[in-house]
Parts: sequence; C-alpha cells; structure tokens
Amino acid sequence: MLTAEFWVKAYLKRLELANIPAYVTAHGNDASGAVLVKCARLDGTAEAFQRSFDLMTGARKWMSLVAGPEADVDASIRKQRSFDRDLWVIEIESREGVTLLDEDGLMD
Repeated sequence: MLTAEFWVKAYLKRLELANIPAYVTAHGNDASGAVLVKCARLDGTAEAFQRSFDLMTGARKWMSLVAGPEADVDASIRKQRSFDRDLWVIEIESREGVTLLDEDGLMD
C-alpha cells in the first residue's frame, strides 16, 4: 500500500508534467492521511474530490465532495479539516476542470 506522502508527490509530479499548477494547502499524515483534491476553475467556482468506495463494485474511485462557488468549497474543506487533522488538501488550477484523477495509475 502506498503512503499518502508518496501518492501526493507522484500526483504533483503528474500534474507538473501536464502543466497544471498544483499546491499542497494542507499537509496531512505522511503515512495514512486521506487526500482531498480541490480544482479551482479560476472563474470563482471550484470542486473538491475525495476517494470513496463504490459499494456496488467494491472499487475505489474519486467522487465529487462539493462543487460550486469557491468560497463554499473552501468552507467545506475547512469543515473536513476541523475533524480530520491528518487530511491532505491539494489545490489545482484548471479552467477546464482537468484533475487527472481518472487517469490510469491514480486509482490503485
């Protein structure tokens, strides 16, 4: 199993290679912290994603946690961080909403 820190570093490198700006805005637990990915569309809106289990298939996949005005997305992320101090938050900037989360290699 990959550590959270290793996964975050690999994801940031993948974003860098795709010329998608990305920043760690909250450093969670290196070994086992969960990861949220916020995609800022640079128009005042954003979407945050979290990994979840599909109860029907048992597969892990990225699901939208919240989408809408960026201030609302930020408030939701702050709420998540208030009860999970081990949570990583990565913010990316993509007008098109490209996150690369559905790319091969990021689900396992």
